[in-house]
Amino acid sequence: MTLDERLLQKLAEWRPESGRQTLTITDPASTSTVTITCDRADLVASELWEVTLQRSVTLDAAGVRTWAEQTAVRVTGLLEPLRLLEVDAGNATALLRSQSPTHRGENLFYYELTLNGHGRAHVARYQASAKPEGRRQQVPYALTHETLAKLVSDINASL
Repeated sequence: MTLDERLLQKLAEWRPESGRQTLTITDPASTSTVTITCDRADLVASELWEVTLQRSVTLDAAGVRTWAEQTAVRVTGLLEPLRLLEVDAGNATALLRSQSPTHRGENLFYYELTLNGHGRAHVARYQASAKPEGRRQQVPYALTHETLAKLVSDINASL
C-alpha cells in the first residue's frame, strides 16, 4: 500500500475532536511520513492548517532545486498553480508559492511550499493584505481527501 493509499484509508476513519488535531502516517516501504494538522475533517474533506512530508534523504542545493522544479510541475490540485520562487543554495532550501494569488477584497490568498535538503516538505496557506504595509498570516484551507492524497503523492514522487 502506498503512502497516499494509507493516507486515504486513515482519513476515511479519522474524525478529529474539537480544535486543531494532528494525524501522522508513516509508509515503511518509502520511509516517508506525512503529518496533517487540521481543524476539521469529515468523510470527504478536511480543513487543513498544514501538511508536512518527511523523507529520510539528504539533498544538496541542486537536488533541492530539481525536487522543487518537478514539484511545481506535478502539483495540479491546488486552487492556484505553484511556481518556484527561490532556492537558497547555502541552506539547501526552496520556496514555492502560488503563481497567481487569489484576490478577495483587499486580501491575497496563496499557498506556500517549502522544501529542504533533509527531505522535508511543508505546505501552508497565507492571507496577506494587498497593501504594501500589510502583514501576512497563516490561514486554514480546505482540500478533499482525494486532492490531499494527490498533493502528498505529487510531492513525494518528485523526490
